[in-house]
Amino acid sequence: MNRPKTPPIDPQTLRAFAAVAREGNVSRAAQRLHLSQPAVSLQLKALAEATGLQLFTRTPQGMALTPDGAALLPLADKALQALAEFGQAAAGLHDTVRGTLRIGTILDPEFTRLGAFLKQLVESNPQVDTVLRQGMSGEVLAQVDRGDLDVGFFLDLPDAPLGAPFHLRHLTRFHYRVLAPAGWGPQVRDKDWKALAALPWLDTPPDSAHHRLQRRVFGPGSLTGLEPRRVALVDQEASMLDLVKSGVGLSLVRDAIAMREAQARGLAIAEQVGLACDLVFICRAERLGEAPIAAAWAALDAVWG
Repeated sequence: MNRPKTPPIDPQTLRAFAAVAREGNVSRAAQRLHLSQPAVSLQLKALAEATGLQLFTRTPQGMALTPDGAALLPLADKALQALAEFGQAAAGLHDTVRGTLRIGTILDPEFTRLGAFLKQLVESNPQVDTVLRQGMSGEVLAQVDRGDLDVGFFLDLPDAPLGAPFHLRHLTRFHYRVLAPAGWGPQVRDKDWKALAALPWLDTPPDSAHHRLQRRVFGPGSLTGLEPRRVALVDQEASMLDLVKSGVGLSLVRDAIAMREAQARGLAIAEQVGLACDLVFICRAERLGEAPIAAAWAALDAVWG
């Protein structure tokens, strides 16, 4: 047996049906919907004709649902709820941040809290795609400046802080220590920069923060004016640490790592010297208002406080 097809139901008709079902009275339902009583009655009539069902019976108290009406009421509620959720989702999409965020990363993820930062970012902005590019601090700076990266971590020098055209957020200050191979304690422990310049050093490329830090104490116009004896050029912090362990020469190492290696492997620290450094987060100042970059800043604030 072929059943007649029910024509599409107007959402306003469903609202009238649900309101009358709950109020038990057309007049009160009309007041609740801010409609006239005849308009509500016409909507009930249209729904009965569309479904081919008797949905209400009249009683001395008002309108009562028939068994068919009672069966349809939960479905009407569900349909109206779905429409409300659809509207809310559509409205929310106007405020949803979309796009790709290219992030320059440096050092190890634990130190920059990269995992926590990305978790906060993607949970708060699921429509933002992230692209990570690991590099040296100077490389990140140059790529942010050119627009090849949107944001990035950078190692700033306190006595020559990064300024225009960048916007930055200071995350933490730490120190680099001079780390020497095991057994070199007498040669470095109580020495100043001038004495340390006479020892073999590991060099780094100009884009490295180590290179900028060394230029504060070595070379023309520096604290010592002396050039150390450079024995190898290294572009990775892990490789630098391995060469120090192997007895090749001295290197600047973050204080926490220097202490760890001194305790675990007996490497020597030059305790009389150190260089301060700031971990910062940067973008081009004129791009701070772009939605993905603003979202990154909000996520960073949530993680770093």
